[in-house]
Amino acid sequence: MKHWSKIEERGIIWGMQLLLKVYLLFGRTVLQVFLYPVVSYYWLTNTKGRHASLEYLQKVAGYLPQGTVRTGLYGSYRHFISFANALIDKLAAWSGALSLQDVDCQGREAVVRHLEQGQGLLILGSHLGNMEVCRVIASLRKNITVNVLVHTKHAEKFNTLLNRYAETGRMSLIQVTEINAATAMLLQDKIDAGELVVIAADRTPVTGQGRVATAEFLGQAALFPQGPFILAALLKCPVYTLFCLKRNNRQVIYFDFFSAGLVFPRSQRDAMIRECVQNYAALLQKYCLSEPLQWFNFYDFWQVGDD
Repeated sequence: MKHWSKIEERGIIWGMQLLLKVYLLFGRTVLQVFLYPVVSYYWLTNTKGRHASLEYLQKVAGYLPQGTVRTGLYGSYRHFISFANALIDKLAAWSGALSLQDVDCQGREAVVRHLEQGQGLLILGSHLGNMEVCRVIASLRKNITVNVLVHTKHAEKFNTLLNRYAETGRMSLIQVTEINAATAMLLQDKIDAGELVVIAADRTPVTGQGRVATAEFLGQAALFPQGPFILAALLKCPVYTLFCLKRNNRQVIYFDFFSAGLVFPRSQRDAMIRECVQNYAALLQKYCLSEPLQWFNFYDFWQVGDD
């Protein structure tokens, strides 16, 4: 089984180019006409992604009342359709068509209080929902900058495509393959300047050599990265989680307090990191069950190891 970062973006880039051009020229309504052929092609040709979708839906269905979520091929197809609609929302966010008035925020008051005090925050994101909508977080307060860590190799084509049209404003993408001392120093400067640093905490390290921890997620052990939590301890700043889900045709951003500051004494370090990872996995599962079709990790998330 390949590591998630080595999975080819087969078919998705040319499809995104088509969808983006249609969106910019004609808007979302016309774009929906083009959506289904592109998704159908991607769903039919992406065998591994389809199998991962089927496995995930089977797991999530076990936690929900019968009939809440469709499994099988039709359910998987709907899962991919949801993913495609999320891509359109990404386009809206990056092109400036999505503003703070189009987004509901829960828990924003606590975040704003930190920002008003000039205190930077580490935000743990995920591949549940649409993290790109966090671009509008820059509008929460004047002169706030949002820094999002992305994986260069996997995201390069997609980010290049978006950046042709993006009005990035106070949104900064920091492309990294691993968090080393230089990266930590750069991010410390961002935190000290009262900025937000956003990092996804639901995918194992790109190099495949970094530290991981096992946590129970949807009834089975899965690997999560230790890096975001170790980074939080290095930055010595408050930590929040961020989930952005689409509900009733509106984006809803959920901020949840995670820690006032993580500290890992040497003698308890591994155990405390595992506890943090499990707490994050439990929160991720909670939101995942609330909007099951908005989970967008189309690979074997529960694999024991990676290549």
